[in-house]
Amino acid sequence: MSASLTDEDKAWSSKLTYILAAVGSAVGVANIWRFSYVVGENGGGAFVFIYLAAVLLLATPILIAELLIGRRGHASPPLAILKVAKEARKSSKWKYMGLVGVFVSIIVFSIYSIIGGWTLAYSMKAATGYFAGQDAATIQSFFGSLTSDVLVIFSWSSLFLLITVWISSNGIKGGIEKAVKILMPLLFLMMICLVIYSAIYGEFMRALIYLFTPDFSNVTGSTVIQAFGQAFFSLGVGVTNAMAYGAYISKKTSIPQSSLIIAGADTTIAILAGLIIFPIIFAFNIEPTEGTGLAFIALPIAFSGMSGGFLFGAVFFLLLFFAALTSAISMMEPAVSWIGDKTGWTRKKSAYFSGFLSWILSILSVLSFGILSGYYPLDFISVFEGKTFFEVFDYMVSSVMMPLGGIFIAVFAGWTLNKSITQDEFSIAHGVVGYKVWRFLLRYFVPVLLLIVMITSL
Repeated sequence: MSASLTDEDKAWSSKLTYILAAVGSAVGVANIWRFSYVVGENGGGAFVFIYLAAVLLLATPILIAELLIGRRGHASPPLAILKVAKEARKSSKWKYMGLVGVFVSIIVFSIYSIIGGWTLAYSMKAATGYFAGQDAATIQSFFGSLTSDVLVIFSWSSLFLLITVWISSNGIKGGIEKAVKILMPLLFLMMICLVIYSAIYGEFMRALIYLFTPDFSNVTGSTVIQAFGQAFFSLGVGVTNAMAYGAYISKKTSIPQSSLIIAGADTTIAILAGLIIFPIIFAFNIEPTEGTGLAFIALPIAFSGMSGGFLFGAVFFLLLFFAALTSAISMMEPAVSWIGDKTGWTRKKSAYFSGFLSWILSILSVLSFGILSGYYPLDFISVFEGKTFFEVFDYMVSSVMMPLGGIFIAVFAGWTLNKSITQDEFSIAHGVVGYKVWRFLLRYFVPVLLLIVMITSL
């Protein structure tokens, strides 16, 4: 285990805290903000149906593989992979898969801190009643200033990053567990309250029909690819976050069972987010195809004209902030644990150094909204043509690194590791059929599908 961790930090204190932390890792703005606008852009029910299938058949097998490798290696992702590869008498070069994961996690946190900063800014503004009674122009103006004023973006994203680093620096039990024990129950409670509010004041039945009545006549190849991508992005697999958390799992915990619980909770929250957002926007005749502004522009407009909108608008954006925070905490873990392993630094020093690296990278992304908005660093490559630093980082992670990471994890766990290792960690006592299905999906279905997703994106 990492030299940077105390004996108390070598395992989750209980299965429940591990589940809460893992669900918190998966649940983020991808489930609430991104899920809703991607569903809106892709016609509703048919997209949801394909997304649910992708979570079960594509993302969950990778989640199981990451947790399995993390627990077997019992260290940061690069060292865990190296240990497991040596046990299987395979090439030590597989460790570079973990090093790439660490590098990607630093990049992901740098761009995620900007979106997290938006959620923090909105939750603060909503709590003061700023949006209450405001017209559409004022609300649009606030979002515009938030996404175009470099100083404003930098301040909020830095604050979000600092909060995340502070929680991570306090360790597994003293930081992460304490945070998720508070944040996750509050997140679920707020979601239930907001769903009830939407059912009372919104077009709830219309939203149910929209989300759960699939019309496959309008499904295109792009719809399928986006559903697969959303499933992968939603569970946050492919960048070794789950592998880092897996290092602290007790041997008594069933990885397949807990993975299904995590995937189920993650998907439930995404669906609940849809049941919060769509009834409200339908009640105000706002089109679900509003795109990225659906949560940050359309919802404040709707809340401002609804009974109790001031209170429930504040709750919604606080919910969005909590979701962003729990996910961001897990994004730090691969880098924090690896830096501690390699240097022997304390947890605090490793966390603040990792956070500093992400903060430096975030400056490039922040400047992409200002003086570097017209600078395209990789313009000479057609796929990156017209993309700023922020857009390059985002595209590289979502369209290249995550699918590629998923492919390598699938190949490593499905083809490279001995069956005896994966059977032992899978808890074969829970069912031979389940193991065979998982291994088949990991060896054949997942790599091919992810390769198609990646090629299509490029």
